[in-house]
Amino acid sequence: MSNKHAVKEAPASYQSTPAPLGSRELQSFITGNPLTENLNLWISATKAKSTSGRGSNKKIELVGIKKLRELILELAVRGKLVPQNPEDEPASELLKKIDAEKAKLLAEGKIKKQKKLPEISEDEKPFELPNGWSILKLGSISEINGGFAFKSSNYSSSGIRVIRISDFDEKGFKYDNVVKHEYSENLDSFLLSENCILMAMTGGTVGKSLLVRALSETMVVNQRVATIKILESVLPDYIYSLIQTPLIQRVIDEAKNSTNDNISMSDINNFLVPLPPLAEQYRIVAKVNELMALCDQLEQHSVHQLDAHKQLVEILLATLVESENADELATNWQRLAEHFDTLFSGALTSTTGVASGGGEWAIDRLKDTILQLAVMGKLVPQNPEDEPASELLKKIEAEKAKLLAEGKIKKQKKLPEISEDEKPFELPNGWSILKLGSISEINGGFAFKSSNYSSSGIRVIRISDFDEKGFKYDNVVKHEYSENLDSFLLSENCILMAMTGGTVGKSLLVRALSETMVVNQRVATIKILESVLPDYIYSLIQTPLIQRVIDEAKNSTNDNISMSDINNFLVPLPPLAEQYRIVAKVNELMALCDQLKTRLQAASETQLTLTEALVEQALQ
Repeated sequence: MSNKHAVKEAPASYQSTPAPLGSRELQSFITGNPLTENLNLWISATKAKSTSGRGSNKKIELVGIKKLRELILELAVRGKLVPQNPEDEPASELLKKIDAEKAKLLAEGKIKKQKKLPEISEDEKPFELPNGWSILKLGSISEINGGFAFKSSNYSSSGIRVIRISDFDEKGFKYDNVVKHEYSENLDSFLLSENCILMAMTGGTVGKSLLVRALSETMVVNQRVATIKILESVLPDYIYSLIQTPLIQRVIDEAKNSTNDNISMSDINNFLVPLPPLAEQYRIVAKVNELMALCDQLEQHSVHQLDAHKQLVEILLATLVESENADELATNWQRLAEHFDTLFSGALTSTTGVASGGGEWAIDRLKDTILQLAVMGKLVPQNPEDEPASELLKKIEAEKAKLLAEGKIKKQKKLPEISEDEKPFELPNGWSILKLGSISEINGGFAFKSSNYSSSGIRVIRISDFDEKGFKYDNVVKHEYSENLDSFLLSENCILMAMTGGTVGKSLLVRALSETMVVNQRVATIKILESVLPDYIYSLIQTPLIQRVIDEAKNSTNDNISMSDINNFLVPLPPLAEQYRIVAKVNELMALCDQLKTRLQAASETQLTLTEALVEQALQ
């Protein structure tokens, strides 16, 4: 959470209280807790967000700074962020004023009489309160209501704006899909007011909230959006900070994990509120704003550093791919090798405090570059004595003719010739370029009916049953065997590829089979002819040359890649002897990359563990 807007100035009587603890660049804002020495840890603790796709699409989550924000708020509501002043009017006196205010509003008909909230037992109290604090339920210091049940069919382009769950987040209101409704007096009790907190009560974003500091127009709240109007004797900013803490978020998370993603009015009314004296509320809010602004600066600095790191990696790896000869490639590799630790091992974290999450991403990009160099003929040296790929193609044609005569493959439609403009780069001597369909048999799976699946028979491989790591066994389905399935049986050294859905293009080289398997529709099987190494083709599929075609399919309206697309994948084909050398070198380098990534992940987990330890230490 980032409180960037100023709250109203504290009354003069409160400004005379002792000044909050100084926070020089976020250093030692907690008495006795040396966060100064651990600032680099907060910055460098990161992890990759779990996203689909290849490494280039992964994003970094600044977990350390996120936890630092949470710690600041947690300390705030425990009374450990700013000093207490024994001269402050205690919260118990504040509660008397709140009760008097509620009685006045009730008498004036401005609020409704509330059902008495349950008392808070000793077991419910989450921690020991400082002197002068009280603990109570949110409903006892606020008016909490739900919105009006509008019919979407009555929305219009004029009238007063309706605020639905989708119309706000913690950053403010959204304006990309505004809806309005004709005004009528029966909407008055649902009008939104300033310094009110909005909260989503249902759906995937249940619990998201917004403190409405100002209104640019009249707004009315829709159903399943709660409004929390804080009584005047409590600062809305303090309550908004409280909502972001684990004390409240645990209740919200339980609602998120329920079967209907729903939080009730009762839940919100019963949120526990550790309430400090009003003077301390002002000091807490001021300190939270100050420290959140510093966290914003740290986050912005880290993002800039990660962006700069990404650009540097991209530039240096691009020089390898663009090298025109072996000497230039060696020179460019030497330049990259001199900065290898900085680029790929996250070593800059220990010296500069820069977020290290870019290390794993950089390793993934290094893997991509290794594969690209492999299929360009730049990863291993050529041997002029190797039998050229042109001779290999003659053997492939002979093999296809033999299989066709034996009825083991079907006659293919002739593939289009490759024009000069289509050739992606200059091929080394002895290489040829062709279409994938000319060196393989490519088929789709059988159109099974899910109603016919059973617990016995042969296993059916659907799109959800595999990824690049192998087969999945959490939801196996089978089907009774029949001879009409023979042409859809999966064989070893065959490549599987998803043809539709969010994971279109994901692939698996099936090196071995532990049981008989048959392939479902929308899963392509790519069976490579014997004169070409499946491992080489599998590496080729991971390169930008093929991934661009797949990405175009992903970005289409139906997330679909066709059999024609797969048949027409371009294949830069080296001599068979060089294919073996390429595959061996790729395996060697990928293993080294995996080892490096494992070390990075272990270091990242250690950083996260240390940040957790710092949080526990600070809260003791």
